[in-house]
Order: sequence, then structure tokens, then C-alpha cells
Amino acid sequence: MLFFPWWVYLCIVGIIFSAYKLVAAAKEEEKVDQAFIEKEGQIYMERMEKERERRSSQQHEEENQNHSIA
Repeated sequence: MLFFPWWVYLCIVGIIFSAYKLVAAAKEEEKVDQAFIEKEGQIYMERMEKERERRSSQQHEEENQNHSIA
């Protein structure tokens, strides 16, 4: 069996710990990014719905004005 100085084992443990923290941080960042994307998507959908309602009401007003003139 190979025998290395204690600091070599300490370095290996440090590398493994760093890799673990990297993966954990990446997963957490992915969750935060996904939440941000969902929030922005919801805001966009609300804007689209408001615009659709505005155009619909504007179209109804124009139709009512055209009928009242004739």
C-alpha cells in the first residue's frame, strides 16, 4: 500500500470538499435562476393579458362609435 505524507491526504480531502461545494452552489444558483425566470415570465404574461384587454376594449369602443354615427 502506498504511504503518503499527511498533507497529501489533506490536499485530497480539500479538493473533494471543494468539488462538493461547487456542485452544491451550482444547484442553488440554478434554483435561484429558475425562480427569477418564472417571475419574469409571469410579469410578461400579465403585460400581455393587459395589452390584450386594452386592445379588446379599444376595439369595442371603436365599434360602438361607428354604430352611433350611422
